[in-house]
Parts: sequence; structure tokens; C-alpha cells
Amino acid sequence: MKYEMIVGLEVHAELKTRTKIFCSCRTDYGASPNSQICPVCLGMPGTLPILNRRAVELGIAAGIVTHCAIAPVSRFDRKNYFYPDLPKGYQITQYGEPLCRNGYLEIPCGQGMKRIGITRIHLEEDAGKLLHGEDGTRIDYNRAGVPLIEIVSQPDIRSAEEAKAYLTALRERLVFADVSDCKMNEGSLRCDVNLSVRPVGETAFGTRTEIKNINSIAFVGRAIAYEFDRQVKILEEGGVIRPQTRRYDEDNDCTVLMREKESEADYRYLPEPDLPAVAVSGDDIARVRDGLSVMPDVRRDKYRAWGLSEDYGRILTESRERADYFEQAAACTHHVRVAANLLIGEILPRTGDAPIALPPASLAEIADMAGDKRISNASARRLIPLCEDGRSPAACAEEENMMLITDEAAIADMVRRAMDENSEAASQWIAGKDKAKQALIGGVMKISRGRAEPSAVSLVLNRIAGK
Repeated sequence: MKYEMIVGLEVHAELKTRTKIFCSCRTDYGASPNSQICPVCLGMPGTLPILNRRAVELGIAAGIVTHCAIAPVSRFDRKNYFYPDLPKGYQITQYGEPLCRNGYLEIPCGQGMKRIGITRIHLEEDAGKLLHGEDGTRIDYNRAGVPLIEIVSQPDIRSAEEAKAYLTALRERLVFADVSDCKMNEGSLRCDVNLSVRPVGETAFGTRTEIKNINSIAFVGRAIAYEFDRQVKILEEGGVIRPQTRRYDEDNDCTVLMREKESEADYRYLPEPDLPAVAVSGDDIARVRDGLSVMPDVRRDKYRAWGLSEDYGRILTESRERADYFEQAAACTHHVRVAANLLIGEILPRTGDAPIALPPASLAEIADMAGDKRISNASARRLIPLCEDGRSPAACAEEENMMLITDEAAIADMVRRAMDENSEAASQWIAGKDKAKQALIGGVMKISRGRAEPSAVSLVLNRIAGK
């Protein structure tokens, strides 16, 4: 019997706010343990939460870029459970009336696109972090109260590759909208996988398991593949799938039981009495929409129209800052592809994710000089570090004797000298042997110290040979 997987993802993204969702404590990553806490985020008796307006705006932005409907009124609830890193004994979240509903993302699938539905996006607070060591377990509450959005997909995903494509598209949009930095290695983007299997052709869902807190897109794919195989094997052996919460063990590439899965009733949701309803107007939504960056898929379409490859488009949209930088340079040059080549081939390998020192206008000027064959490609690469301090590329090229020689009379004189110095190659070229041409071009480059424009040299040599 053949089986298919049914997968839905719950993605938690930390919002890019300076302070926590219900208090004024900072959200800086990497601070000393328990240095960014107060009575509010520790749940001390008598404290009251105050909602961070910026968290709501970022939640709205996430809804807009995932084609969700933004609720005019949403409300907070208490999700009750006991765990050491949850100091209040409950989590403030949105349950019955979330901020965003009924969205979607489109992902590449085979030869076309597939739409993955998004059930809801809601606001909530993060929990603390357990630190396990040889001397026991300690708790860092710095992360308690950090604002999150939870993005819940429909169970529309049918393969590990689709799951990875969905997460990639979602991550791109959240980064470009400046909603979250989505650094999975720092825990600011985490994914829970809900997976069940069923015989191909059936419509009813099987019993699902949940794999918690996966912090890598690649690991999501591997966890899904393993869990699918595990469930299929159980069914083929006549067993029964139990509803479980599991974790992905990356060292052994398997999922491991954590606990039997809770039901919604176990959390005893109740309305949060200390927070009023969140009202969002059409003007609020329009203001957030007006501040959003152009999304990466739209930018890649534009880059294709400029003649750039799919791979180039993907590299250039790995971050909003990189895409903005490239487009600023592209707006100032007649040679967009040359600028893209220099950025991808020369600048990014040196800078990585660090800010680019070369001004975009300088990259555009260097691209124009190379594209117009006023300098060689090698000289263009040499100019980049020389102009990172704001020096004029044209002036720097003049000072460094990088400008190519294009004057036909000067090139003809150098060709004659090269032919005199290499009479055998000259004779072979005139006699019609094409291989001799490269030796003569090399001689001209030696005489000009690499400054003779190659196509002009070729034209002069062709004229001499009557070609």
C-alpha cells in the first residue's frame, strides 16, 4: 500500500522590537542571563501587562505579506500550563480571535506553483530558556516576554521539499518586511511540524504527531522524511499511530518521543482579563502597508527582465539590504549585468553578510567603465577595494594607470612592435594561421602593460591579415 504525508507547519518568529511585548525590558540577543527581566515578565503578583504597539504593527505587516485578512478586533487569552521556563504559569497568546486569518503563500512545485494556505497568525509572548549543565538545569528568563507571532499553515504540504520551500518563502517575506531577523541559529525562527500519513486516495486524515522547535530548514526536511518513514512502518506492521509530541535529534537524524500530546482542553484557555481588545483600523493597515519593502519574488521577476539568471536573483535577494544595495547601483548604471557580476563575484565573497563599504554609486561607475571597455575586468576588480573610502573610481583609475588604450593609431603602433618582436607569429598570422593571433595579442598586452583594449587589438590584427 502506498501512503502520502499530510503536513502542516507552525512557525514562531520573534518580532524585531526593542522591548518585550508587555513590558519595557530589552530584547537584545546574547545578554547576560537574567539581565533583561522585571516583575512584569517574571509574572510577579500585582503586575499588569501593557501591550507593545510596535509588536501589533509587525504582526499586521506579517499578515499583509502573507495575504491574510487583518482582523478589526482581536483579543488575548491565557494558555495555562506548567513548565519551569513559564514564570506566570500561563502564556498570554491569541486563541479565539487572532490578529490575522486566511492567508497563503505560493511556492514552486514541479513545473508550476502551489498555494499553501495559512490558517492564522497570532501574537503571543515567548517563554524563558532552560540551560542544562552537569550541575543541573538553570533558567534564563531574558527571553520570557519577547514578542512572537505564530504562523499556522493549513495541512496542504505533501513532501519535505514543499515544507522547505514554504519555510524559505515565509522567511524571505518576514525578513524583507523587517518583521523578524529570522535567525534560526539564534532561535528567532522556530518551526513545529504536524505530520500524519494516510493511504493514497483516502480523504480522512490520520493521527498526527508534532515535532517541536526545529531550528533549521534543512532539519525540518530531514525530520519530516524520518517521521513519515516511521509512521508508515508502524502502519505496515499493523500498529497504531499515537498522538505524540516529539523532537528532532539532529545527531542521530531521528525523531524522539518527548511526551504524549496534549489536547486543546488541557490548556484551559480563558480570556486575558488584564488586556483590552486590539482594534485595528483601515488607516492602520494602510500605514503599515505603505512602509513595506518590495517582496523578494517581485524583485526577482524584475531582475529576470534585466537579463539576470535565477541563481543571481536568489543570491541578490538573500537579504533586503543586499537587494536594496544592488538596486541602488542598478539605477545608476547602463550595465546592470556587469554590476551584478562584480557584486556577486568580487564584493560578496569578501564581505559576506557584513555591510558593503563600496558606495552603490561607485559600483555603478565601475560597472559603466568596465562595460564601456574603458577599463578591463581585472582593473574593475582592483578598483573595488581602492574606492571603498569614497574615492572617485574614474580618478582612481587614472591615477593607477588602469584606463584602457582605445586610440587606433596607438594600438596600431603597438601591434607593429609586437609583430617585429615576434616575426614568426606575425608571418603565421599573415599566412592565415589563427592560432598565431593569441601570441600577437599577448605581445601587445605586454607592451601596453595590459592597457590595450583587446577587441581594438583584434580589429587591427584582422585588418593587417586582410580578415
